Amino acid sequence: MGQFCYSCDMTDSKKRQSARARKQRSCTKMEDCLIEDQTTFYSKAEHYWKEVPPTVDGMLGGYGSISSIDINGSKKFLQKFLGEGQGKTGTGCALDCGAGIGRITKRLLLPLFHTVDLVDVTQEFLDKARSYLGEEAKQVENYFCCGLQDFQPQAERYDVIWIQWVIGHLTDDHLVEFLRRCRSGLRPDGLIVVKDNVAFEGVIPDDVDSSVCRDLNLLHRLVARAGLNIICEEQQQNFPEEIYQVHTLALR
Repeated sequence: MGQFCYSCDMTDSKKRQSARARKQRSCTKMEDCLIEDQTTFYSKAEHYWKEVPPTVDGMLGGYGSISSIDINGSKKFLQKFLGEGQGKTGTGCALDCGAGIGRITKRLLLPLFHTVDLVDVTQEFLDKARSYLGEEAKQVENYFCCGLQDFQPQAERYDVIWIQWVIGHLTDDHLVEFLRRCRSGLRPDGLIVVKDNVAFEGVIPDDVDSSVCRDLNLLHRLVARAGLNIICEEQQQNFPEEIYQVHTLALR
């Protein structure tokens, strides 16, 4: 995958709303936060994730203890949309974006969908996913090593495209373009789910992993630019107080 998405399951995440994070500069849009050019911004993130161990704790930035809380919240959110009948989302195939070693694939998507594809920028994480998923790996059809800014989902392949803790590694324009491509990758009544940290106000850069955290207003505007509607939005509950709020958005 080129140099652009950065890996992710936390990409499956990170971002502690500690004193350090709260003191960081806030911007009104992502591009204003870049001190360097985009190529440097992306390459720094790629280097960061290459140094992260391919473990659940590594994917979650040292917060491996929140994994079950996260998965249970996501399952409760997603199951509201799945089923048969008019307007319901099917359970044929899902895409895990910024999949890392497959934490979300293993515990959320594989139990609910017949097949799952993974996409991540770090080949080592995808290699680890094959063993981490165990027997369930037989339900995985594709392991794509590709940056989300370059990734083109197959047209009308996916019932659900799950994008968690990775949008902060894309510029505003790249995020909008990626969401548009995801929309064309959905089957009828398919769903895009974005689950990520949200800032209190503006855009907060993280110089450690070379990413940003956007506030909800900006995220909503980017979703609208992509031609998508928010059909449901919830805040994840029971996460540690020191991390950013995490919101889950269902888009069509």
